[in-house]
Amino acid sequence: MKKVILTVDDEENILELLKYNLEKNGFDVLQAKTGEDGLSILEEKHVDMILLDLMLPGIDGLEVLKTIRINKKFANIPIIMLTAKSEEIDKVLGLEMGADDYLAKPFGVHELIARIKAVSRRTEELAKRNAVNNEHSEDIINCAGLVINKSTHVVTVREKVIELALKEFELLFLLAKNQGRVFDREYLLERIWGYDYSGETRTVDVHIRNIRKKIEVDDSNPIYIKTVRGIGYKFSSAKE
Repeated sequence: MKKVILTVDDEENILELLKYNLEKNGFDVLQAKTGEDGLSILEEKHVDMILLDLMLPGIDGLEVLKTIRINKKFANIPIIMLTAKSEEIDKVLGLEMGADDYLAKPFGVHELIARIKAVSRRTEELAKRNAVNNEHSEDIINCAGLVINKSTHVVTVREKVIELALKEFELLFLLAKNQGRVFDREYLLERIWGYDYSGETRTVDVHIRNIRKKIEVDDSNPIYIKTVRGIGYKFSSAKE
């Protein structure tokens, strides 16, 4: 079965360029010119991946991204952000909200297709690893008010449900399962994003910061995820 990609962009020429090249490479394509239309399509159609422009009329791409990531039905759909902006802050915001990759306009078609295939491969590999891990490891981690249920992908802090994007959950579970062990950024990047991921280790820092904002009482003084200066991160109980 062909994978379905939803393209959300207010520029007609970009939508048609994407449609032509994606269909040429074996994908089915759905199109939306606004964030509102894109969210409506998600409610009605099956979508395997989203190419989401940052600058949209009405609600912008970041707001669309946020809306998708807090909805359990769509939270794990891979999303690649497209934007004409080049400022680092836009990339960081997108990553913090759960974007899987980021591509600045103008971009080459070959690079876009390569990114799509890489994100798809990483998502599939993570799903397979999760299935295997669920068979051979404990599904629930309970530590000082933080409960992580791997089989249901539900995280609660002091009985409050916390919404995490897929990679945030995988990163938190890996650290919590190996309490006290220090992981360097390179290892975490390879383990969570895949050995062929072309991003920077800063991606790890962005996701750690985002997780802390969600699970810590004071993210500037974390009790669960500790920074090991010059190396990386470790998970510690609140009792330490």
